Amino acid sequence: MKILLLGEYSNVHWTLSQGLRALGHEVTVVSNGDGWKNYPRDIDLRRRSLGHIDTLRYLFDLKRIVPHLRGYDVVQLINPVFLDLRAERILPYYEQIRRQNGRMFLGSFGIDKPWVEEGLKPDTFRYSDFYINGTRRQNAFTEEMESNWLRGAKAELFDHIAEDCDGIIAGLYENYICCRAHYAGKLHFIPFPINLADTTPKVPHPEYEGICFFIGIQRTRSEYKGTDIMLRALERLKEKYPDRMEIVRAENVPFAQYQEMMNHSDVLLDQLYSYTPAMNGLLAMSKGLVLVGGGEEEQYELIGETQLRPIINVKPSEENVVSQIETRLINQRDALQQLSQSSVNYIRRYHDHVRVAQRYLTIWEGK
Repeated sequence: MKILLLGEYSNVHWTLSQGLRALGHEVTVVSNGDGWKNYPRDIDLRRRSLGHIDTLRYLFDLKRIVPHLRGYDVVQLINPVFLDLRAERILPYYEQIRRQNGRMFLGSFGIDKPWVEEGLKPDTFRYSDFYINGTRRQNAFTEEMESNWLRGAKAELFDHIAEDCDGIIAGLYENYICCRAHYAGKLHFIPFPINLADTTPKVPHPEYEGICFFIGIQRTRSEYKGTDIMLRALERLKEKYPDRMEIVRAENVPFAQYQEMMNHSDVLLDQLYSYTPAMNGLLAMSKGLVLVGGGEEEQYELIGETQLRPIINVKPSEENVVSQIETRLINQRDALQQLSQSSVNYIRRYHDHVRVAQRYLTIWEGK
């Protein structure tokens, strides 16, 4: 098959392309590299700034590139907002790409209309980016998401593409549950792909016997992801156990540098408000790091796992994060090795990029 993957989110499309190529298919990834993360792509479609000159350059790139994105058997969009444009300006490009190619699929891998719509209901999840214990989180992020995705151009764009496309593929438990409420007839769930062959296993520090905790911080999204609370929890534990743990922080660093910092760590903290690990957590697990984050029973049930429980699941509170880390890691240092191996086994079982690619092919081919 000839496949076009359009847009990027946390290296999902590039990793998927590696699996598809291993199976003998022709794949083109067109993206902006997911901004400053600078993930690999075959065709760079990056808007360098919102300035007048860079905007004109970007529009010229679109005019030059989009007509050549034709003749593909399958096109998958990372999100309805798959270009660095306002939503109301994206639809004509979608229509052109739709006319020029075969089957069209929409990825539901993060923020989109169903995720916001269902997340803003107090009873969809026990906790989420929008609600904790039935109480709505009052912050700028909640207001921004409600304004952007439930009204106006983004909502209209999502509705049009979701109705028009041939299928929707969710990569996270939350996305699957949210989309199921509206698009059950064309919805599929496939776990995110991880290329274990490209993964560098963690390297223990030769002179440090304590536990190295790694946390990635995006300055503009710390409150949304919960890394602000997780960092405070780590700092409290560091005061209590100064000789038994180390904290490594990565703030808005490119993907290659981020991976290098991760390779020398033992534990990753990520996604406080999630039921399930996303690409960052899965990558860490593939290296043998232990993940402290989203690992609720519902996500294990969705994939059919009854035994492996490699994730240290935490509730969205500073006290719970402190308690879980202290009880299960700091006071049980010997458990780290077993959890590390279980993490790698979990990725091999559910996220191997070639197996994941085969699942995509089965859905794309309508089998």
